[in-house]
Amino acid sequence: MTALPANIDLPLPFASSAATCAEPLEQANVHAAQAGDMAAFERLVRQHEERLFNFCCRWLRCVEDAREVCQDAFVRAWQALPEFEGRAKFSTWLYQIALNLCRDRAKTRSTRQRDSTIALDDVEQPPLCPQQTPAASAELNSELQKLERGLAVLPEKLRAVLMLTAMEGLSQEECAQVLNCSVRGVEGRVYRARQMLLEWWDEEE
Repeated sequence: MTALPANIDLPLPFASSAATCAEPLEQANVHAAQAGDMAAFERLVRQHEERLFNFCCRWLRCVEDAREVCQDAFVRAWQALPEFEGRAKFSTWLYQIALNLCRDRAKTRSTRQRDSTIALDDVEQPPLCPQQTPAASAELNSELQKLERGLAVLPEKLRAVLMLTAMEGLSQEECAQVLNCSVRGVEGRVYRARQMLLEWWDEEE
């Protein structure tokens, strides 16, 4: 069995390391929003909307659905914010809301919506390394699109755990909170997801 190409080997560097630095400010905005400060909640929306929208796009593969689900997720978050106890990070809680909404939308959307798919080209990607050549950029883009197709064939539970950890940058502990399972369960799903993806990758060669 061959490995995934080195330049997209998991975990993928889609999540920003700056997120950790923003946590104290995020917590302050959460507390202010819980007290009714709409401006503080709007700051939380601006902080997370791009990543959450991209996650919804990758899950639903439909821009229109993703936009609606992302908006619904923030509405649900605002409505439930008084009950948010902070046992998980606000961003982790948002992913849990968005994932549940994505699952619901995927089950109920019409055939017309299912046919309206997108490629990774339509999802915001991190800037390429300044030393990246045009040829290398084209190769990476092709492999990312192939990776998207591979993720789409995984069972839902395995796709969710791989997207959250490898593509969204959540820790296994955070992923366990989103999926309401144990860390050991996340580890097992990640292993099975990687194996299935590698097998699929080999077959597509």
